[in-house]
Amino acid sequence: MPFTCLSRLVATLLVCMQGVALAADTATFEPATATLRLPTLQLDAGDRYRDVVVRLLDPGQLRVDDPAVGTELQYLTTGSVLRLPQVVIGTATYPRVSLTRPGLELLGAGGLVGPASAADASVPGAVTTPFPTLENITVEWDFTGDANRNAVVGVRYRAQGSSAWRTGMPLRRIHNETSGQGRTWPLRHSGSIFDVAPGTTYEIEVTLTDPDGGSTVRTATATTRSVPTPAPGAVVKPATPATLASVLAGANAGEVVELGAGRYSGFSVARSGASGRPLVIRGTPGAVVEGEISVFNQRHVMLTEMTLNGRVRFNGSNDFSMTRSTVNATAALGGHGIITFTRAENAYIADNTVTGTVVWSEAALGASGGNAGEGILITGPGHVLMNNRVARFRDNISLLEDDEAVDQYSIDILNNDLSEAADDGVEADFCMHNCRIMRNRLTNVFIALSSQPGLGGPTYFVRNVVYNAVHVAFKLYRSSYGDVLLHNTVVKYGDALGIYAGATVGRLYARNNLFIGGPGGTYGGYSSGTGRVLSIADLDAASADLDFDAYGSTVGSFTGRWGATSFSSLAELRARTTERAAVQVGMDSFASVPVFPGSPITLYTVPDLRLQPGSAAVDAGQAIPNISQGFQGRAPDAGAYELGQALPVYGPR
Repeated sequence: MPFTCLSRLVATLLVCMQGVALAADTATFEPATATLRLPTLQLDAGDRYRDVVVRLLDPGQLRVDDPAVGTELQYLTTGSVLRLPQVVIGTATYPRVSLTRPGLELLGAGGLVGPASAADASVPGAVTTPFPTLENITVEWDFTGDANRNAVVGVRYRAQGSSAWRTGMPLRRIHNETSGQGRTWPLRHSGSIFDVAPGTTYEIEVTLTDPDGGSTVRTATATTRSVPTPAPGAVVKPATPATLASVLAGANAGEVVELGAGRYSGFSVARSGASGRPLVIRGTPGAVVEGEISVFNQRHVMLTEMTLNGRVRFNGSNDFSMTRSTVNATAALGGHGIITFTRAENAYIADNTVTGTVVWSEAALGASGGNAGEGILITGPGHVLMNNRVARFRDNISLLEDDEAVDQYSIDILNNDLSEAADDGVEADFCMHNCRIMRNRLTNVFIALSSQPGLGGPTYFVRNVVYNAVHVAFKLYRSSYGDVLLHNTVVKYGDALGIYAGATVGRLYARNNLFIGGPGGTYGGYSSGTGRVLSIADLDAASADLDFDAYGSTVGSFTGRWGATSFSSLAELRARTTERAAVQVGMDSFASVPVFPGSPITLYTVPDLRLQPGSAAVDAGQAIPNISQGFQGRAPDAGAYELGQALPVYGPR
């Protein structure tokens, strides 16, 4: 490596830094407000160097985006020394470096790196958008190559006909690896576009950037589903308990079978509707069904405004919908609510009240507790479960597990109000990718949110609010890989973020969450920990990426475990883990300070966990495209709620 003049080094390194298209949430390098102090070490333009070592001299922050080492953003303080695995001088490549008023001292470089291997270049495959839902779109991009794992994919989208592009969250790289329990998944980039409009076609642009070759831009279109409704001008066919069977036998697509007042025995629907013309069975005041409603292997059947003492099974039925209904589970039918035990597609289950048979008690808690029944149970792709109120089941909302799980991807679980789950509030187990568990409120549950396991991911948990989770808020067990935790708020008994997996927790990604714990204990045979702010002994620290989270505990200490690393202060958490921008919070972070749930078998009233001005969680987050847009202040707030926002609608609208 040649050693010559200072000026050429400064110029070429500046070109490298300025030549990179920085992420939207990364500060721009401005020579007017930043300086470099370098020895007379020349790095030739176009050459690639390994083991570049720099040190911060002046106050400020150095941000490094380096997918080659699996770290999206590293934050360093004055005096920190950073080793960059490779730098290409004078070209737009990784690592991406930006500065905010620091000085840098270049300490050395290990030498030239040879030309990139052909295996390091990406070979892009097909871009697909499987099973768009009403409000979210899955985007997957197959590829081969990229052996050095430094390719990234950016996303833009817009409604067809619009000129304005919006930035999506970058796709996640899904590694073709084998979990600790022998499960595998294919290599690809995968992710979601969030919170789009129903019944709308979107143009999607994905940009793959790989400094070793294969960079390209692809486009696709995807159309979201519309909210199911009866056909305009639908023929209404009245039914009574005596005539229902014959009316159903003669019903056609696009018609409405309306149940008059009376008590009906369980019944089966053996006819299908059609796209835009569902076969609708609609209840009226005073109409009560006792038993099971079975809809097997049909299409476009809608149940609405029903009152049912029993359960609904829609095994094998596609485009099934159930809305604005009341379901009271019975022990005689397994304590289940609305379920399918076989693959179905594109169900829409919304605005229902579903109540089980579980009595909230210590004896009921856990997988071996005295509990029964699934509130809403699904398998297959494309399902939307939103704005339901579900209480008193073993699992309030659940996916099927192990060999029974079939094509569990592109699934939305949104804005549900969930309580008194004796095992899991939401059991998103065996999600294959792009399950989106967003804006749910979970109160008085044994385990709030389960991914046991995630099969590579991404499995998104976004803006959920958890209060009084007896055991854990997040059950990422059985070698769960690819879980993504964004903007969640948790106040619970025991460890604030405790994950006691007994198996690897792989490729965990977290941003902008708020976790508060306190004194703990043992219920149902399961310990909740002792009040540590974080406890994940089985974390794969090499692949984990958590930052900008807020932690606290009412026990008066700040301790935890990050894989094999322990810490006993906020400063140690920041120094020893990826949580370099973490903050410490307490119960006084909330505008309406809730009671700490120290007696977890109590049925606590749902609290308001919005922040108050001045909380350390305010402006403590990182901007995330398509997730935290519209924030107030200099940065998003940690937790589920932005300061001053109205509460979302949880449960039936």
